[in-house]
Amino acid sequence: MKISILTLGFGLLTFIDSTLAYPGIRNTIREIEKRVAQTPPDGNNDGSTPPVLIGDLKNGIRTPVGQTIANILLKTESGQSSEAGYTPPIIGSKKCKQDTCCVWWYVSQALTIIFKGPSGRCNKNARAAVRLGFHDAGTWSQPLADSGSDFGGADGSIALSSDEINRGENNGLQDIIGKMKIIKATFGVGMGDLIQFAGIHATVTCPLGPRIRFFAGRKDSSKSAPNNLLPGVNDSADKLIQLFQDKTIAPHDLVALLGAHTTSQQFFVDPKRKGEPQDGTPGIWDTLFYNQTMGTGPLPKKVFRFASDIVISQDSRTKSEWVQFAGPGGQSHWNDDYAHSYIRLSMLGVNNMNSMTECTKVLPAAQSTFKGAGELLVEE
Repeated sequence: MKISILTLGFGLLTFIDSTLAYPGIRNTIREIEKRVAQTPPDGNNDGSTPPVLIGDLKNGIRTPVGQTIANILLKTESGQSSEAGYTPPIIGSKKCKQDTCCVWWYVSQALTIIFKGPSGRCNKNARAAVRLGFHDAGTWSQPLADSGSDFGGADGSIALSSDEINRGENNGLQDIIGKMKIIKATFGVGMGDLIQFAGIHATVTCPLGPRIRFFAGRKDSSKSAPNNLLPGVNDSADKLIQLFQDKTIAPHDLVALLGAHTTSQQFFVDPKRKGEPQDGTPGIWDTLFYNQTMGTGPLPKKVFRFASDIVISQDSRTKSEWVQFAGPGGQSHWNDDYAHSYIRLSMLGVNNMNSMTECTKVLPAAQSTFKGAGELLVEE
């Protein structure tokens, strides 16, 4: 998506007015202005507005990590990172307790065992973890927050509240939540962080998946999130686009996020077709989902397409982005967009980003190639 200089100008003024004078912010503004100056007029407007800051960053960028997260949210810094080489202290030691990332290295090792299938593809636990990350974080709305109901989002409430898991849209997540509770009890980490880390870890465990940056420090809540904030498989394009815009997620970013269905399987939409995937390679993070949803590639009988995915693939506001992901170079384009979009999703309802810690270095390495990507494979 391309934006006009006039539109971005208003966004910049709002951004400057609402931001404290953290030194690095001037560099961020200059970078945005530079990009806009190089951007031609919008010839395919999808109704999006420029990306905005959320949470406590709206009231001021006070720390270097707050600046980093702000840069990612505003898309002036990559949402992916190959940072590695971390060697943790012994778990339980004083040094480990003093290092926020230490315990997450051990959690990462445990998740690799849980998420990786025998052939190297990601398995059903990984796919469930991706879905869980969406269902916890997606229960937040800017209009509700503005009206005084600023709760929900990535706070772990889907696992910690008494009733959220019993909602119909969360059917099938009970098993992965049980695993998350065991890991939380074992390592003593927060549930909100764990759910988002597991979703990010699962994504990079899937071959071809992006290595999305991870920030720890969310505050847990046992208060049930607001109802009716997750998308339905029969929703119209208008409803879906508005639902995500209320989360500060633009239409083209919605297209990127829907690509997570490349790893999903349905069990409740049509019980007669229980277990059918949404593309032919549910263990690989490839762009086959975009092709097969549009019907441009071979569509195996076992692939089950959601009506909501089909309408977004055809809507004039989102079709061009869908086609780009499906075309040559689409994998890299999608991974970049997905990383930015998912980090925004994972920060919904988070009001302490200035005090978080980046621990991307504990994640497994990304796998950029895999035999059988784009071909029909038996799921693991």
